[in-house]
Amino acid sequence: MAAPSTSTQRDRPIVAATAPLPGIDDGAFALDAADVRVLDRAQPPTRQALLEFVTGAAVVVCVFTDAIDDELLDAAGPGLKGVCAFAVGVDNIDLDACRRRGIAVTNTPDAVTEGTANLTWGLILACTRRIVAADAFVRTGRFEKEGNGFPTGWMGVHLSGQTLCIVGAGRIGLAVARRAAAFGMRVTYVARTAHPEFASPAAGSAQRVTLEQGLSTADVVSVHTPLTPQTRALIGARELALMKPTAVLVNTARGPVIDEAALADALQRRAIWGAGLDVFQNEPAVHPALLKLDNTVLTPHIGSAEGFWRRRMTEMVRDNTQSILNGLTPPNLVKAD
Repeated sequence: MAAPSTSTQRDRPIVAATAPLPGIDDGAFALDAADVRVLDRAQPPTRQALLEFVTGAAVVVCVFTDAIDDELLDAAGPGLKGVCAFAVGVDNIDLDACRRRGIAVTNTPDAVTEGTANLTWGLILACTRRIVAADAFVRTGRFEKEGNGFPTGWMGVHLSGQTLCIVGAGRIGLAVARRAAAFGMRVTYVARTAHPEFASPAAGSAQRVTLEQGLSTADVVSVHTPLTPQTRALIGARELALMKPTAVLVNTARGPVIDEAALADALQRRAIWGAGLDVFQNEPAVHPALLKLDNTVLTPHIGSAEGFWRRRMTEMVRDNTQSILNGLTPPNLVKAD
C-alpha cells in the first residue's frame, strides 16, 4: 500500500501522501526530518484503506477525490497538524472540521492556472471545429470512402468577433480571458464583485455582466467558479435555455456546477451547439447520454496535467508541508471566508 519510508526513526513526523506526486522520486517533495509514505493508487483505495493509511500522520497530502471529514481526521489522530491539498479546489475538505481542531489547510492555487487555461481552449477549439468527431471520421476510413463533403461538410462555429463569457473571475478565468485576444474575441465575465484586472486590454477589456446576460449573449461560455453551496447546479435547464443554439459550454472547474441531465437534454435537442467537459457531476461516472453524443468533447479531469505545472504543484505542497511541520504559517494557507 505505501512506499517504504526513507527513515525508520519513530520520533520523526509522518507525512501521508494519498497519491504518488509528480517528481516525488527525484527530490521535488524532499522534506527535512520527516518520513513520507505514499499510498499506491494502482487501484482506487477503499475508504477503509484510506482511513488506515492516514493513521498517525502529522500532515495528510490529499487529492480532490479524497473526502477529508471528521471521520478521516479522527483516523489520523490528535497529532495531525495539516491537510495539504494537491489541488486549488478544497470542496472535498471539511474546512470547519479542520478549523475546530486547529488543523491548517493549504492548496496549490497558482500552479493549476496555465495548464487548465490551455485545456479550456483545447476544449473550445475541439467543440467549435468538431475535432474529435472529425478524427474518428478519418480513423474509421470514412474520409477515404466519403470525402469531406466540401464545401458544406464539417462546418464549425467561428470565434473571431464572437463573445466569450467567463463564469468565475479567478486566476484561471483571467488566464482564459487573456488567451481570447489571440482569437479576436470579445470577453464578458460573471462575478459577485468587479475585478479590475478583467477590464485591462490584455483580458479583452472584459465587461462584467449578470449570469443571465452572459449566457444569453455569449458564443462560448467557460465555467471557472469554485464549487460552493451557491454555485452547485448554477447552470441548469433554465440557464441553458438562455443560450444561443450556436453556443458552446465548457467546464473545467467542478462538475456539480452544471446540472448534467439538463445539459445532456439540451445537447440531444441541439438547443446548444456543443459542450466540452473536463469535470462531471458524479465523477468519475458520466451521464450516459453524454457518452453517446457527437457534440460533446469529454476529458477525465486533466486540467492541470502538464508535466511542468504538476511538478510545481508538488513543490508547492512540499513548501506548505514543511512550513506546517516547522510550526510556521504555510505560504498557501486556505483562509476562513
